[in-house]
Amino acid sequence: MKISAQAFLWLFLTMSALFPVRLSPASAADLVSVAQILEEPYIFHLKQVVLQGTVRNVQPLDPYKLPAGTMCYGAYLFYLEDETASINVAVFGICGVPTVKDPDVEEGARIELRATIQAPSHGGYYLSFQGLKVVGEREGVIQAVADQIAPLKE
Repeated sequence: MKISAQAFLWLFLTMSALFPVRLSPASAADLVSVAQILEEPYIFHLKQVVLQGTVRNVQPLDPYKLPAGTMCYGAYLFYLEDETASINVAVFGICGVPTVKDPDVEEGARIELRATIQAPSHGGYYLSFQGLKVVGEREGVIQAVADQIAPLKE
C-alpha cells in the first residue's frame, strides 16, 4: 500500500495533535535526587539524569588542552545542591574556538540540570582545576557533566 505525501503529512499532523510531544521541563517522576546518585553512583554511571537545585560555588577555569591537543575555553565547575545533598557539576566549555565566556549560572540561582553522571572507578575523564584528568581506580570523583542548564521556574 502506497501513501501519498499529502496523506502522510495529514496523518502526521493529526497524530501530533492527538499525541503531542512533551517539550516542557521534566516532571517530578523524571527527577533524581543528588542523594540517590551519591548512594549508588555505579547505577548512574554514564546515564543522563535530570536534577533540580541551587547553584553553589561557581568556579571559572583556565583554558585546558584535550589529549588530542585541542584547547577548550569557557569551562567552569559548580556544585548543585538539592534538599538531599550536593554534587560537583562540570561544564566543559567550547573547544577549538578561542573565546572569553562567563559561566551560564550564578551563585544562588535555581536551575534544572540535565547531566551525564561520571562515577568513580569506571574510567573516563573529569574536569578539575588542573584541566581534564583521567579518573584513576582509587579516585572517588562523582561528577555530573552538564548537557543542558535551564532556569527553574517556580
